[in-house]
Parts: sequence; C-alpha cells; structure tokens
Amino acid sequence: MADTEKNLLEAAVRLFSRYGVKRTSMSDLATEAGVSRQTLYHVFRNKDEVLRALIRAYTDDLIAGIESGLEGVQALGDQLDVVFAKMVVAGFEFVETTPNAQDIIDGFNAAGQEELEASAERFRALLERLFSPHGEALAHAGLSASELAEFVQRTAKAASHAARDKDQLLRQLKTLKQLCLTACR
Repeated sequence: MADTEKNLLEAAVRLFSRYGVKRTSMSDLATEAGVSRQTLYHVFRNKDEVLRALIRAYTDDLIAGIESGLEGVQALGDQLDVVFAKMVVAGFEFVETTPNAQDIIDGFNAAGQEELEASAERFRALLERLFSPHGEALAHAGLSASELAEFVQRTAKAASHAARDKDQLLRQLKTLKQLCLTACR
C-alpha cells in the first residue's frame, strides 16, 4: 500500500470514528490527511471506495496478525484462541470503544457488503486450513473442514454482534472452541 493511501485510510478511521461516515466529507478527509482534494480523488473516487479500502486494509492487518500469532502454535485449541482473539475479540473491542463504530458498520453499502463478504471468505479459508489436518476425524463426525470453517466463521461473527459484553463473548467463543475440538477428535 502506498504511503498516500495509508495516510488517507488512517485519516478516514480518525474522522469516521469521531464524526461518523455520513457526516464526513471527502473534503474533510483531504484536510485531515493533509493532502489536496485532487490527490484524494486520484486515490479514491468516492467515500464508498474509501470504505472498501478500509475493509481490505483492516482484513489484511488482521490476517497478518493471525498468521504471525500462529507461528509455532501446534495445538488446534491454541490456534483457535489466536484466531478468535484477532478476528472476533479485537473487532468487538473496537466497536465497544469507538463512539461511531456502528455508523461505520452501517455505512457500508452494497459494494461495501461485497468487500465484507470477501473478508469473511478470507477468514473462512484460514479456518479451513487449520481444520484440514483433522479431516479424517471431521469426516467421521459427518463434517468437512470447509463446512466447519464456514460454521465457525459465521457463528463467531454472530456471537460478536449478539454478545452483551466481552465476558459473554468470551464464554461463547470458549463453547465454540470446545465444539471444534470435540469434532476434530
């Protein structure tokens, strides 16, 4: 990612968090990033493109953090702890601590939704890779690594949206992890 794009995305996060997506203009974004509007429009044609780029950048960072956290971790339970901490708990904490986080989430239009689906697919593929070595046990349980990965990705996302607080989320993730470990035995 080019420095200008990174600078613009960091400015977007600050403004969207502070004022919300709807109340942030492209002009505000250029000013916050310290670039001309012409430079901003050269990188992003509109706010939708900024939102899509934010999703991609956030996903890239999360996946990189998960991959780094998984280095040397062999046990599936420990691997799931890493994934859940980065993929679910960190996102939950962001929403809890960012005043306009819901506005950012609600600001995603159809194009943004497509980007969110692509992000979910990347997490599903990562989970499938973790479950693949347990294919025989999963088959014995009537599952595949792909099916379990999709279930875990969607269930973890739902848990993060429905949890009343972090403690409840952690309890739900512990249950989900235990179900995975049982299926993989």
